[in-house]
Amino acid sequence: MDPILNYVASRERDLIALLREMVECESPSDDPAAINRFVDLMAAKVQGKAEVRTFPGGKYGKHAQLIFAPTVKRPGKQLLALGHSDTVWPMGTLKTMPWREEKGRLWGPGVLDMKSGVAFLVFAMEALRELDIPIPRKVVLQLNSDEEVGSESSRALTEKEAKRSHAVLVLEPGTGLEGKLKTARKGVGGYDVVVKGVASHAGVDFAAGASAVLELARQIERIAEFTNLKKGLTVNPGVISGGTRSNVVAAEARADVDIRIARLKDFGKLDKKFRSLRAVDKRCRVTVEGGLNRPPMERTPEIASLFQTAKRLAAELGRKIEESATGGGSDGNFTAALGVPTLDGLGGVGEGAHANHESILIDRIADRTALLAKLVATI
Repeated sequence: MDPILNYVASRERDLIALLREMVECESPSDDPAAINRFVDLMAAKVQGKAEVRTFPGGKYGKHAQLIFAPTVKRPGKQLLALGHSDTVWPMGTLKTMPWREEKGRLWGPGVLDMKSGVAFLVFAMEALRELDIPIPRKVVLQLNSDEEVGSESSRALTEKEAKRSHAVLVLEPGTGLEGKLKTARKGVGGYDVVVKGVASHAGVDFAAGASAVLELARQIERIAEFTNLKKGLTVNPGVISGGTRSNVVAAEARADVDIRIARLKDFGKLDKKFRSLRAVDKRCRVTVEGGLNRPPMERTPEIASLFQTAKRLAAELGRKIEESATGGGSDGNFTAALGVPTLDGLGGVGEGAHANHESILIDRIADRTALLAKLVATI
């Protein structure tokens, strides 16, 4: 057996114990105190093994960096590992969705997305130290506190560290129960489309009104036509609201629209289409706000090369891995857009992210952790 894989397998129960502590330290995005408790937990777990730095997160919890020093001198940039401390689950979720180990899986809020990936990286670094395998670069494990809500306060820090980095390893879950790595992600954004109309009594003075609801319906038909599946571009008016009462011609209506793009070059035209929306009923007024939150992670030759390295290293562990593209975004979108080679989906293998059956496969813990260790030692 590969020595790294053998070491991780021998410590699997310790890794699971750490992961349980992490999952049971609930950390929803909107609870800064909970996020900070999680950061403090991780700082305690790497005490004496890594330097810990924290950064203000504004209205969110603090961001953290666990910095592992290299063990050999090699000129060059650092290696950045990206994780996030926040989850989508509100405080108290453990009461209805407790940590448990059954059916060959570990279950609990945040176990897949993405506390397992963070635990794997911490143990990967330990494996390299204990086996005296050279660590050629400084490794910065960055834990952002607001990834699940758009990375508003952490983006600048992520981009700053990416520019200092030779490559980026993103500890998000793999794709599907095969655990495919992610070499492409769509860009993510959104628009608020607001229509102002003219209110009137629907029975007494109907003709005096200009319905914002009716005008929004016309605009939604236009917006839906912006989708271009051949280009990997989707536009989804997902939340619609408007009006006050059925007997009032609506004075205001709005649509929250999600956009996904596979190629950055397609965004300009899409944005122009949104900005060009005009009311059919000239008594109404249409305003548009929003744009692109995360640029797409496009599969570059450098990303493809990084994947090939991971594929070769996985084969040494007796695993065949594949690559995938996904419509969801991560903080890896930011680093890839800067031209830094980025490999995503290196975390847990399981299913149910953001769902009550969130879980990871126990028999994929050792090989995923060993793969991270081998990547750190190789790239």
